[in-house]
Amino acid sequence: MPRLSWRSRRAVPLLSGLLLGSAAPLLALPELAAPVPVLAQVTQGSLAGVSKQSFVAEAVRRTGPAVVTIDTERTVVTQGGSSLPQGMLMDPFFRQFFGMPRALPPSQRTERGQGSGVIFQAEGLILTNAHVVEKSSRVTVGLKDGRRVEGKVVGLDPVTDLAVVRLAGSGSWPVAALGNSDRLQVGDWAIAVGNPFGLDNTVTLGIISNLNRNVSKLGITDKRLDLIQTDAAINPGNSGGPLLNSDGEVVGINTLVRSGPGAGLGFAIPINRARTIAGQLLANGRVSHAMIGVGLDAVRPESAQGGRRGAVVMSVGPGSPAEQAGLRRGDVIVGVGGQPLSGPPQLIAAVEKNGVGRPMTLDVIRSGNPLQVRVIPTELSAQLGR
Repeated sequence: MPRLSWRSRRAVPLLSGLLLGSAAPLLALPELAAPVPVLAQVTQGSLAGVSKQSFVAEAVRRTGPAVVTIDTERTVVTQGGSSLPQGMLMDPFFRQFFGMPRALPPSQRTERGQGSGVIFQAEGLILTNAHVVEKSSRVTVGLKDGRRVEGKVVGLDPVTDLAVVRLAGSGSWPVAALGNSDRLQVGDWAIAVGNPFGLDNTVTLGIISNLNRNVSKLGITDKRLDLIQTDAAINPGNSGGPLLNSDGEVVGINTLVRSGPGAGLGFAIPINRARTIAGQLLANGRVSHAMIGVGLDAVRPESAQGGRRGAVVMSVGPGSPAEQAGLRRGDVIVGVGGQPLSGPPQLIAAVEKNGVGRPMTLDVIRSGNPLQVRVIPTELSAQLGR
């Protein structure tokens, strides 16, 4: 009997028989044509038509010039004190025999930081993270062509960790094309570009690992974000740089990376959200965030009543609009003004769209009974003490 090879087409009926439970003996297999020398065909074929440049290189070529380094400085003032250890100063015997030592005068030092950003408008407007430029007294922007230009922070929003910086003076600024983050799908290519440690246009490649990853599930409670998760490496100094799709369009702003257990997970702010925040910062210098004061979780499929999805109230803040409206822990919010909700992100988006001070009606299921709750959102920054 001829010997079978995995490259031989004789393996196909053999595998088919095994998968279908056939008991036909091997000797009953018909004699098939000789195997096709596929490897030889490829080897003998011409590779002249194969491009040596990857889609990553083309994407970075389009957007790389608009990726900038942001160097920051801020002055930190330290109040004067004694150079002696605090424990010695508190010792009553030391104080009795030596008296109180003379306090040192206040001192100041300059702290320097670095991050990345991307030019998104021809007027020299840059998108970056708020934590990159927050409390900075001086901002200097470095471009890929070697230019170094002073920058001015137009506005920043700590809640979404976004900021807009304007380049000083006029010039011919490279501009990155903005994509549509709502069209992203898990498994799409993701290209992270930034300037970690001042190294221009460092590029890493991965995929979109998850969409709408709520930042509260990462243990961050003072932000309001649904992030893009990617396995493209986001290194220190990449904060504020762009996350690109395979066409070289900006679909996110890199913001953080997980360290410790689960290290290697990177997160970016969807560009559609960043575009909206940037518009408010340019118009008003600040961003208004409405809130009702509830902690939320998604409705589990096994507990969905009548197949309805929504957001489960896990906690109600004391004195919050939700408490004043009568919302309780365990309530399931299934709609806003008659429009169904698919989960917590949609409720948060509806509250933000509604705005501060305007009443809104929530469709709620409590202990299996439907009811409506009228709530008036308030400003989130007031609750955070900003």
